[in-house]
Amino acid sequence: MGSKRFSGSLFVMLVLGFLLGVSRGYKFYVGGKDGWATNPSERYSHWAERNRFQVNDTLFFKYKKGSDSVLIVSKDDYNSCNTKNPIKSLTDGDSTFIFDRSGPFFFISGNADDCNKGKKLIIVVMAVRPKPLPPTPYSPITPASSPQPTSSPPAVSPDARSPSDSAGPAQAPSTNSKSGSSGLTAGSLSVGLVLGASIGVSFILGGFLRVV
Repeated sequence: MGSKRFSGSLFVMLVLGFLLGVSRGYKFYVGGKDGWATNPSERYSHWAERNRFQVNDTLFFKYKKGSDSVLIVSKDDYNSCNTKNPIKSLTDGDSTFIFDRSGPFFFISGNADDCNKGKKLIIVVMAVRPKPLPPTPYSPITPASSPQPTSSPPAVSPDARSPSDSAGPAQAPSTNSKSGSSGLTAGSLSVGLVLGASIGVSFILGGFLRVV
C-alpha cells in the first residue's frame, strides 16, 4: 500500500516538474562560450539562425559589468546603432531577458562603436501554436432507410366486375320448365287434331246433304 502511494506521489512530482519546465522555457547563452563579446568566433546573426526561440525562453548575456551593456531597441535604432533611446537596458554583467511575446526582438551593445562593428542581434520568436488535436477515427454514416409504404390492393368499383362475377353463380336449368313446355306442345297438337277432324267431318256431311 505504501509503495503504491509513493509511486503515485513520484508520478505527480514528475508531471509538475515537466509542466514547470515547459512553462519556463529554455535558456540560451548568447554567443555560446564566447558570451557577449566584441569579436565572437561565431557571428551573432548566424548563432540566432541556427536556434529556434519561443515565448518564455530566456537569453543569457555574459559580459564584464561596467565595460558593456545590452540594449533592447526598435528596428530603426537597431539599424542606426542608436543607443540614446532604448526600450530596456541590461547592465548587471550577467543579464537575462525572457521573451514575453512572439515576433522580432532587437538587441545592440551599449557601446555604439561595438554595435557598428557587428555586436548586435536580431531574434524572431515563433508564434504560439495550439497542439493539434488527435485525428478522429473515420466512421461512415449510413443514411437511415425510410420506411417503404405498404401497397394496398386497388379498389375495385362494383361496375368494374367481370360479367361472370356480376351474373352470379350459374344455375342449372330447371327440369320443371322443360316438362311444362313439352306438356304445352302436346296439348296444342291434340287440340289441332280435334279441330281438323271436326272441319273434315263438316265438309263430308255438307257434300252428302247436297247430293241427297
